[in-house]
Amino acid sequence: MKKLMAIPLVAMGMATMMGCSGTSMKSVEKKEAINLANFDTAVAPGTDFYQYACGGWMKNNPLKPEFARFGTFDQLRDDNLGQIRSLIKELSDTPQEAGSVGQKISLLYALGMDSVKLNADGFSPIKDQLAAINALTTKEDVSKMVATLHKEGMAPFFALYVGADEKNSSMNIVQLYQAGIGMGDRDYYLLEDEGSQKMREAYKNYISRLFSLSGSTPEQVEAAVNAVMKIEKGIANVSFSREDLRDTQKNYNKMSVEEFKAKNNPLNWDVYFESMGLMNVKYLDAKQLPFYEGLSSLMKNTTLEEQKYYLAFNLLSAAAPYLSDDFVNTNFDFYGKTMSGRQELQPRWKRTLSTVNGALSEAVGQMYVAKYFPASSKEKMLKMVGDLQTALSERIAGLEWMSDATKAKAQEKLSAFIVKIGYPDKWRDYSGLDIKDDSYWANVRRSNIFEMNYMLADVDKPVDRSRWGMSPQTVNAYYNPTTNEICFPAAILQPPFFNPEADDAVNYGAIGVVIGHEMTHGFDDQGRNYDKDGNLQDWWTAEDAALFTKRADRLVQQYDDIIVVDSVHANGRFTLGENIADQGGLMVAHLAYLNSLKGKAIPEPIDGFTNEQRFYLGYATLWAQNIRPEEILRLTKIDPHSLGKWRVNAALRNLDTFYTAFDIKEGDPMYMQPSDRVIIW
Repeated sequence: MKKLMAIPLVAMGMATMMGCSGTSMKSVEKKEAINLANFDTAVAPGTDFYQYACGGWMKNNPLKPEFARFGTFDQLRDDNLGQIRSLIKELSDTPQEAGSVGQKISLLYALGMDSVKLNADGFSPIKDQLAAINALTTKEDVSKMVATLHKEGMAPFFALYVGADEKNSSMNIVQLYQAGIGMGDRDYYLLEDEGSQKMREAYKNYISRLFSLSGSTPEQVEAAVNAVMKIEKGIANVSFSREDLRDTQKNYNKMSVEEFKAKNNPLNWDVYFESMGLMNVKYLDAKQLPFYEGLSSLMKNTTLEEQKYYLAFNLLSAAAPYLSDDFVNTNFDFYGKTMSGRQELQPRWKRTLSTVNGALSEAVGQMYVAKYFPASSKEKMLKMVGDLQTALSERIAGLEWMSDATKAKAQEKLSAFIVKIGYPDKWRDYSGLDIKDDSYWANVRRSNIFEMNYMLADVDKPVDRSRWGMSPQTVNAYYNPTTNEICFPAAILQPPFFNPEADDAVNYGAIGVVIGHEMTHGFDDQGRNYDKDGNLQDWWTAEDAALFTKRADRLVQQYDDIIVVDSVHANGRFTLGENIADQGGLMVAHLAYLNSLKGKAIPEPIDGFTNEQRFYLGYATLWAQNIRPEEILRLTKIDPHSLGKWRVNAALRNLDTFYTAFDIKEGDPMYMQPSDRVIIW
């Protein structure tokens, strides 16, 4: 799993208004550790454990038209949106000092909610930008415009990021990534199966409608569709596959800027870098190096007019969710309905909150923490993280397939983990972000430029390891290999993930596994390539690396054999890192739970379930979800996580203790022969 608050808010300065004392905690409704209504007892645990543990939840939580997938994660996110909405309403109901962060939050939210103004404005907020693109006459003009769009949050042709140099992780470096395709995955452009062909036709219709809405003639619309498809298919042809993108060494290509410019010339790089404010940069990391050479060939075979249509489409598609309803609906019809299977647009307030969360994430997070995150939760989490680290250390020490030399390095890395819980120690300053009463899109643009400038300021500077990659109100968690850190935002530390009222077995099976999952990412097929300091450096013996790969390949095959819908299989190679982390999280959390029982009596059954059973039921509850077939197909292409059902059934089938807990026997569908079970960590 990669990267929400209300004290009395009045017209005060930032330091006073955003205080984080936690003294105004909202009383939390007590929630059951295990809700028996979540079960489907018509199905035996040994037949389909996911259906047994989650079938009742799925029946009681049918998909609403606005969702392509809805699970316990989404339920918690939805609850958090409601909490944030109430916080912003308090802001809006109270006069805010001009230029204060409270005023910025409330004004941006008001602009997003003003449907009358949005519809009256139509596409006028982007007219000047479209005109600027239409006025391009040279390669230098195109290069400058690509930089402009990159600064404004778009990614035509490729994307630029500033982050840790993976072989010198204490310093930041400019990084370039393949990008530029609107459907998100190259297979949509390259495969000739019926589903891919239909998706391409729907995408063409989307392009057509956007240009029509912006006043293009039928001839211009046709030319735009042809140009966008030609360029995006060309980009897809030279893009790395999902599997190749997981190869850390293949995706590290540090070189001098001069050497990079000599290898390819899709743009005038001098103009591009100067426009980005990067004239003095000496080195960069060209992540997918062959991609830029392919891009050069593509650009030579496209006209200036085609490139202009492509850039205009990038602008139209990015701006569409922030314009009038006809643009919003056009965007939703393709990305929401066609790609994901959603039937209805989310309410305007939810969409607007997502924008505010993105633009002023830590400011909103500071409010959220002050009202909804008790200090006691952080204390409990710190203890549990310590318990999990001890358990993972014991697991590493006991691995029969790993040599002592590699174990020693693994232990060093584990002991060097940076642990972040709840919220950052230092909050971001948003005084430099202008939120004005002009247009919703103009503010989104300014926010994106503010974010890009924030990132660009880090070029060639030391990495700030105190910085967070997620806001506190994000229901998620992450591991970052270049800082060797695990992070658990405040919003995930709520039921069903973390329940102060639950018995330990359930909490270890839920948030304990989440903690173990993130820790294991430091040792999955990608994370294992980074040392204790976050450098891309091989610390394995050749023999141990071969043994790891052998086990990993067997796990890949297990997931490759899964049929997710119709005749479509899961992608075990693409999801390998998350599958290793799920399995490792389960093993480590289970051992940590057993360690917590040392010297104590075995807990009595609760609701007829033993403590061992409650551990696995606590885990399964996290992944209860309903999902549309279209979303299954989309996520199978773009999401490195397995689907909820398989994060339960496929992961648990490898664990001996799971078989014992539920008395699963040979002949049961959940049964796997011991010789076929795979344990890595």
